[in-house]
Amino acid sequence: MKNRRKTGIGRSWIILIVLIIILALNQIPLPYYYSQPGEASGLEEMITVEEGYEEQGQFYLTTIRQRKANIPLYVWAQFSSYRNITPVEDFLREGETDDEYFHRQEMLMDNSQEAAKIAAYKEADRQFEVTYNGIRVAQVIEGMDAQNHLQSDDMITAVNGKSVDTLEEMNALLENKKAGTDVELTIKREEQTLTETVEINTFPENLDSSGRAGLGLLYPYTEREVTFKPDVEITSGSIGGPSAGFMFSMEIYNQLTEADLTNGLDIAGTGTMDDEGNIGRIGGISQKIVAAENSGVDVFFAPDDNSASPSNYEEAVETGEDIDVSMDIVPVQHISDAISYLNERQDNIS
Repeated sequence: MKNRRKTGIGRSWIILIVLIIILALNQIPLPYYYSQPGEASGLEEMITVEEGYEEQGQFYLTTIRQRKANIPLYVWAQFSSYRNITPVEDFLREGETDDEYFHRQEMLMDNSQEAAKIAAYKEADRQFEVTYNGIRVAQVIEGMDAQNHLQSDDMITAVNGKSVDTLEEMNALLENKKAGTDVELTIKREEQTLTETVEINTFPENLDSSGRAGLGLLYPYTEREVTFKPDVEITSGSIGGPSAGFMFSMEIYNQLTEADLTNGLDIAGTGTMDDEGNIGRIGGISQKIVAAENSGVDVFFAPDDNSASPSNYEEAVETGEDIDVSMDIVPVQHISDAISYLNERQDNIS
């Protein structure tokens, strides 16, 4: 009886020691991010178009679960090609903190939502009005002259006395300016309007090794106020980044138009979206294919971009063959490609 009791106590100590070791390993951070397939999240609950039409099926965005890596996660990632370990420097800019990175992802999400709305309303031929405020300074590059004159949240409204509404307009005025050239900027800072003279500098080599010169801003963006008729709201929670823009557009368009594109199907996809409805490349397409297949999706739209090889679509097809998906993987370059595909699919069925 005593031997059994001693054996039981010995096992308890072994289990306790193993648990302590696991907990300790969990607390040791590594210079990597860990990611794995997330899930397909329905968009009907995230997006509401005022008096929008109902749908029989569902549009989904696909997510990737990501967190800072530790030793157990690093080991766990070695057993699947769809669990990834990525060096921190591939995500964070030099000197950027985790909080700044996630704030950048939130800004990208905000911009993608706005572009998604505009693209959908254009495609549906519905009304919206745009009021431009100027170019918002998100971050100033350390070591460049702009750091001496500009601050985060400044609003640039003119370059050399010429008004600018958009980032594209500002970039056009700064194009071909050589290092050492002075540029006069009109900015709004809180309640003040200021004029600052900023010297064009060569970008640090870690950001641009081509020797190109510029103003010295990271992630500046056009700030505008857009009014939509009917009104539309997107509630995306903690999801960040720009890759949901295309599927946001599809859900908005479907609620704006009487004919239901879903026709009872579960439809997922991914891709950035600009104001003109163009669908752009994203990262992590393979993990999103896995997430969609695990969620029982019928159709997956993948960006068929030409910016790099293989394209997102080619990667998606390769992953689909590897995990033997049952869903259809469809290439798209513009929102109209997805709309046409779904309309033709309905016509073929009926």
